[in-house]
Amino acid sequence: MSKSIVYYTNARATKWDYKYSLNARLEAIIKRLDFSQHMAPDDYVAVKMHFGSEGAYRIVRPVFVRKIVDGVKAVGAKPFVTDTTRIQGWDYLEIANQNGINPQSMGAPVILADGLFGYDGLMVDAGPVLGQVFVASAIHDTPAMVVVSHCKGHIQAGYGGAIKNIAMGGVSSRNRHGGWKQARGHLHAASESTITRDKDKCVLCMQCLHVCPLEAITYDEAANELVWDDDTCWRCMRCARVCPEEAIAVGRTRQEFQAGLAEAAGAVLRTFEPGKVLYFNFVTEVQPECDCMPVADTPLVQDQGILASTDIVAVEQATLDLINGAVPLPDSLAADKGLKPGARVLADSLDVDGQEHVDAAAALGLGSKEYELILVTEGD
Repeated sequence: MSKSIVYYTNARATKWDYKYSLNARLEAIIKRLDFSQHMAPDDYVAVKMHFGSEGAYRIVRPVFVRKIVDGVKAVGAKPFVTDTTRIQGWDYLEIANQNGINPQSMGAPVILADGLFGYDGLMVDAGPVLGQVFVASAIHDTPAMVVVSHCKGHIQAGYGGAIKNIAMGGVSSRNRHGGWKQARGHLHAASESTITRDKDKCVLCMQCLHVCPLEAITYDEAANELVWDDDTCWRCMRCARVCPEEAIAVGRTRQEFQAGLAEAAGAVLRTFEPGKVLYFNFVTEVQPECDCMPVADTPLVQDQGILASTDIVAVEQATLDLINGAVPLPDSLAADKGLKPGARVLADSLDVDGQEHVDAAAALGLGSKEYELILVTEGD
C-alpha cells in the first residue's frame, strides 16, 4: 500500500524573513495541496472549525483560518466558516465573534451548520455502535469541505483532531423529534439509562449547574438538591466532566465512544464525493481539554506546527506521533503527572489513548495510517 502524503511545517522561525514565518509556510502548504483539484469554481465550501468557548480561547488563530478561506476564494469557490451549535446558537456566534471569527475577519460568512437552534440535519447511516446520526445540513449539502482542527487533548477521546472535529462537530446538536438521540449526545450516551447521578456523593458545589449550556440543571432549594430536565439535556457530558466527586456519569464505554467517533466521522465524509475534503491540523497550544470547556489550561507541549493532507487518518496519525513524541512542558498537566521525555504525552497525561479512534477510522477504510511526511521549510 502506498503511503499518504502529509505536508508538515514546524512552528520554529529561525530567520528574520516573512517567507520563514508560519503564515507564509501555511500559504506554501495551501499551494502544494492545489485547492483547484478538490473544489470547483462556484462550489460552496465548508471551512469547518471549532469556535471555542467563553474562557477557552486557544482555537486556531483567525489569521490562519483567513489564509485558508482566501485559498478557497482564489480558485473561485465560495467558502463559509462553520461549526455546529455547542451552546445556544446566538450565544455561540457571539463567542465566535469574541474569539475573532466573524465575516469581517474571515472574508466569508460565518454560520452554524445545524442552524441557529441546532435542529438542522439529515439522517445518515453510521455503523453498529451509533446506527444513524444527523449530519448537519450545511455540511451534508455542501460539495466540498476544508477541516481546520486545533489539535489538543480530550477527556473522553484522549485526543481531539480532525476525526473528532467532524464526528462531533459535523453532527447536529439536536434531533427535533428525539432530543439528543441520533444527534451529538448520541455519541456520549446510548440511552437514558447511561446517565447516573449519585445524590449521596453530591456536595452541591454547583459546578454542573454553571457549566450546563442549556440550563437543564436547577437547584431545588426546598429539597436542597439539584434537578435535571432530561428532556432538555442534550448529553454533552460537561456536567460529568466538572463534577469533583464523580457523582455524575453520562457515557458509553470507552471502546464504544472511540468506535462511535470513527463511525460518525465516516457518516459525515460519505456525504462528500472522494477527494472533496482537505485537512489542516494545527498542533499549537496543545491544551489537555477540548475547546468547548469554559477554561484553557497551559499547553502540554511546545507548539509543533501545521500538518495537512487529503487523508484524514494519515494526518491524524502523523499528528499523534508528533504530540506523543514531544517533550512535556513544565507547569502543565504533563508535569503534574510527572511525565519525562519519551512518555506518550497525550495518552499518559489523560489516561486515554486517542490512537483507538484513529485505528477505528483506519479499520473503517477512512484512510491509511502509513504516511510520508513532506517538510515545508519556507514560503514560496
